[in-house]
Amino acid sequence: MGTTDRQDSGTSLWNVECHLALDVYAAATMVLQVSPASAAGAVLEDRFDVTVDGRPIPVRRLEGDHGGIVHVLHSPAGSMTVTVQATVERTPPAEAPESVSLDRDQLTYLRQSRYCPSDRLSAFAAHELGHLDPGPELLAAVGEWVADRLVYEEGSSGPLDSAVDSLFAGRGVCRDFAHLAITILRALGMPARLVAVYAPGLSPMDFHAVVEAHVDGRWWVLDPTRLAPRTSLVRVSTGRDAADTAFLSVLNGQAELRYSEVVAFTDGELPLDDHTGLVSLA
Repeated sequence: MGTTDRQDSGTSLWNVECHLALDVYAAATMVLQVSPASAAGAVLEDRFDVTVDGRPIPVRRLEGDHGGIVHVLHSPAGSMTVTVQATVERTPPAEAPESVSLDRDQLTYLRQSRYCPSDRLSAFAAHELGHLDPGPELLAAVGEWVADRLVYEEGSSGPLDSAVDSLFAGRGVCRDFAHLAITILRALGMPARLVAVYAPGLSPMDFHAVVEAHVDGRWWVLDPTRLAPRTSLVRVSTGRDAADTAFLSVLNGQAELRYSEVVAFTDGELPLDDHTGLVSLA
């Protein structure tokens, strides 16, 4: 199928790459979440290679939540490289069956979590936005509220900062914007979760964190940073907060990330997004 045919049918190709270099100082067990989720679309190319001192090492592939791909490996000491290359053929998201009553997912993503302590901000959230009932209007208002409250500033937060820390600091990166939005939404009774994505159009290019919130029987994507068009996003991992969606976790041993490069682009034009309407993520 050619480019024109794909565009006519509503499909498009998304190409993503990730290159990591690590110094492994002591044998380490690691978890990586860097491949496009199976729910993101039809994966036409899927390369995942790991070498230590130029020699390939075995990797175990597991199925994560919401179609996420989890790779687990045990590395000896040495110089590690990780290469991911994937081509995803995306189609417009299908209509999800309406879920009126609370299901397991909704209950999970209503609860507070490590980086999203919604109980601590419940009274504050009610004061700021409690006049709005859970629904599209509240979702849009929370996105606008967080975008106004926080300044995007690289290096302005640390790996242990919660939504409360970000609120007090008034600045952060994409995960901090997402954590604050999730916390406010949950405090106001709307299930919300964090999604790590590849984001064509993002500048500077990196892994990106956005929010999914449950409204009127469907999950809708919210990007409080306003940095990338939502319809261009490719899902990688989904969870309660950044603790569930980290692209690299060292479970034991000792390793340090020395270099990372993320690439994401599409074969067509990037869509425009004013971040006002409801958009769903594959």
